[in-house]
Amino acid sequence: MSLPLVLIHAFPFTPAVYDGLADRLPGTTLIRPALRGFGGPGLDDSGGGEPSLDTYADDVAAELAARGVERAVVGGLSLGGYVTMALLRQHPELVAGVVLIDTKASEDTDEARANRLRVADAVERHGGRALRPMLDTLLGETTRRDRPDLVARVTDWLDGAPPDGVAWAQRAMAARPPSFGTLRDAAARGLTPSTVIVGAEDTLIGRDEAAAMAAALGGVPVHVVDDAGHLSPLERPDVVAEILRAAVDDHVK
Repeated sequence: MSLPLVLIHAFPFTPAVYDGLADRLPGTTLIRPALRGFGGPGLDDSGGGEPSLDTYADDVAAELAARGVERAVVGGLSLGGYVTMALLRQHPELVAGVVLIDTKASEDTDEARANRLRVADAVERHGGRALRPMLDTLLGETTRRDRPDLVARVTDWLDGAPPDGVAWAQRAMAARPPSFGTLRDAAARGLTPSTVIVGAEDTLIGRDEAAAMAAALGGVPVHVVDDAGHLSPLERPDVVAEILRAAVDDHVK
């Protein structure tokens, strides 16, 4: 029997980014945790600590424990990938394999970190509409040209993003450490299956970043999804679902 597949959502969205995958993964137990501030635990439940990806990882571990899940293939899109790598650090015993989607293991540059903190402040002042400039980097050129329905949906999601959750997430991402060592340690433990996915039109995560993660995981495959940007599971759920099926089908409890 295949292990459950846990997919952690991107910033600044909810598990709805994976809705297109649900019907395309028959026979797979799909778990889609909502991160705190985005429908998951309340931000006040963090005990007043600084925003941290480790807190998200602890939340995911707690949800899996509540569901009776002891081992799973864990994947994440963008922010969800960062949380997946934090889960490898915090709760490695839970992770049988990883799927890293449109994400990266490197830490932010000083410029990127400063921009995250600026956006956190702007959203607290002006709400989710301050995120609209993200639209052109989240969706690929093909999607923006040919899928007005999807562009409208993502625009609505950005406008409706909860300011407190957005600000907390940005500050947590700004503080994240590099994770290449985490991936190498996971590979040394025989972590399998592991897969890296990147949209061919993703301007935020280049193929070099994807290749570097794949190398750290011991030379696992990099799957490039045509006609997709930074949100490849949303833009091309058919292709991503096929990759995910292959990643979990051969993994037996």
